[in-house]
Order: sequence, then C-alpha cells, then structure tokens
Amino acid sequence: MKRIVVLIASWLEAEHVARIRAVDERLEVLHAPELLAPPRYPADHAGAPFTRTPEQDAQWRSLLARAEVLFDFDRPNARELATLAPQLRWLQATSAGIGEYVGRMGYAESMPGTVFTTASGVHAKPLAEFCVMAMIAFHKKLLQTLRDQRVRHWERFAGADLEGQTLVIVGVGRIGKEIARLAKAFGMRVIGVKRTTTNISPAQLHLDALYGPAQLHTALAEAQNLVLIAPHTSETERMIGGRELHLLPRGAVFINIGRGALVDEPALIDALRSGHLLGAALDVFADEPLPPESPLWAMDNVIVSPHSASTVDRENERITTLFCQNLRRYLDGEPLLSRLDTTLGF
Repeated sequence: MKRIVVLIASWLEAEHVARIRAVDERLEVLHAPELLAPPRYPADHAGAPFTRTPEQDAQWRSLLARAEVLFDFDRPNARELATLAPQLRWLQATSAGIGEYVGRMGYAESMPGTVFTTASGVHAKPLAEFCVMAMIAFHKKLLQTLRDQRVRHWERFAGADLEGQTLVIVGVGRIGKEIARLAKAFGMRVIGVKRTTTNISPAQLHLDALYGPAQLHTALAEAQNLVLIAPHTSETERMIGGRELHLLPRGAVFINIGRGALVDEPALIDALRSGHLLGAALDVFADEPLPPESPLWAMDNVIVSPHSASTVDRENERITTLFCQNLRRYLDGEPLLSRLDTTLGF
C-alpha cells in the first residue's frame, strides 16, 4: 500500500492533527511541533520569533524531503521550497489570499507539478461579522460614544439605521456572499461587483443587483457603505483612488478586508480628513505592519485592525475540516476544493 506523506508545516492543535490522521490509513502524517514556531494566539500560522538549532533544521529538512502533501507554507524556507521538497504535489494553505505570495515566490515556475489550494470560505463568517461591526460602529457613533465616555462628557446625538442603506461589495465570492446575507438581515440594499457575472442570479448571492467591473463607478455612486474583498492582482491594484472615493456619497463608510494594495492610501487619508467619508474600518494596509508614522493611527474616524479580522478561535477547526475534505478527494483522485489558479492569482 502506497503511503501518502503529509507534513504539518505550521502550528496545529493535537486534536486537529488526530482528525487528519483519521482520514485514511494510507496517510503518514508527520507532525513535529517542537520544530514549529509557537503560536502567539489561536490560529497563529506565522508564530512567535523562532530559530531552529542546526540539528533541528536538519531534522526539519529531512521531513520536507519526504513530503508529498504540505499543510501550510514553510515560510522560513520559502525561497528553497522547490529544492527542499522535491516530492511535493499539493500544498494546502491556511489563508485565502495566497495568489500574490505564490507569484512572488515563483512557485508556478519552480514547482509546476504542485497544486495549491486556498482556505477560501473558512474566513467568511468572521470577516462578515467584522464588516457588520464596522458599519454599526460608525452609523451608531460608537467611536464618538467611547471618546465622550473617556472624558465624562454627556451630549446626546442621533445615529442612523442600517435599514434602507445601500451596501456595495466589491468581490463577491464566499466572503462577499456571507456579508450580503448578514446585511440583508438588517434590511440593507446590497449591490455586488464581481469579475464574472454570466449566468449568475443576484439572488443566489443575497444581492439586489450584480454589476461587472465596467460598472464599478455606477455602483460606487450608490455606496453608502463600501466593502472591498477583491484579491490583489494586476487588474485590482489601486482600483480605488481619489476619483473613486469621491464618487461615494458624502458620509459613506469604507471597509477594506481585501488587500491594502487595492486602495490609494494617501487618497483615502485625504477623503477621511476632508469629512467626505464618515469613517473607514481597515484590516489591511499598503505596508504591514502599519508604520508608526502613518496618520491612520491617530484619526478619530478610522478603525485600525492588525490584519486580524479573519482570525478567530475556531479557525484551525474549520481549516482542518477543509483539509480533511481535500485529503479524501486527493486520495480518490477527485478535483481539490478551492484550487488556486496561478495564472489569475486567485
């Protein structure tokens, strides 16, 4: 019986490793937590600063050399992966947006026989909840309330309802669909902008209307709330600049959970300073970590989230479920779920 060697390349709880081992007796699952960066918080796939001893490094490289399947990227050896893991045929990522990283590492060229699958869909619920939280926070003036509370200032005000407001979602995949579902529960009108719209009914995606990329400006003019969740590609880089921001109705809320490169950040700062935008909730930035000198840190109408909106205590559980489904498909010769198109970048 041919054994499929699976190597766990980032921190994973023992109970989830046991679930992977239980998928099939043909699997040989290699898990050496002492060789992995320890987590700083639940579902931390990068881990705390960690350096292997020469002996540990030799042991890790021997495991890589055997691996046919890799759970997550081996970031310390990212540039050498093709050489160190010559038998690698499939890598399951723990993130959805891996296209830019795979392209930057040149994996499509150095490992043409390796399939990459993303964690698409795993983060839909936490990211959708983050977007709803942000819209409520700005329209109900939560940040103002907290500022007044800190200085013991009592002054009544009027907030706004989400019901009847228009939300535009740019990039309606699994995450966008979940955002739309929650928004509809608040009585919002939801418009989606999607790269491909052929044979797709807006209702399938919980949308009132669905536009293609050529209609982006039309959609923006209606966006009292805007969510960006498109991948970073050559087509989407800086897709939102000064012109696009000023197409938004005055008092709009801007939310970016896609990639910082989708936005002209200086133009966004100008739109926030001028008061054209009510506020922005940002989980991603042009440079990460966000530099201390960035004006975004000190702006009263900005929520700065350290690229953590998708990370919750159940993330590893959900990623393991997806990985186990894909392992069964891999063993049965079936197409893998959430396969990365290295040409498109998503």
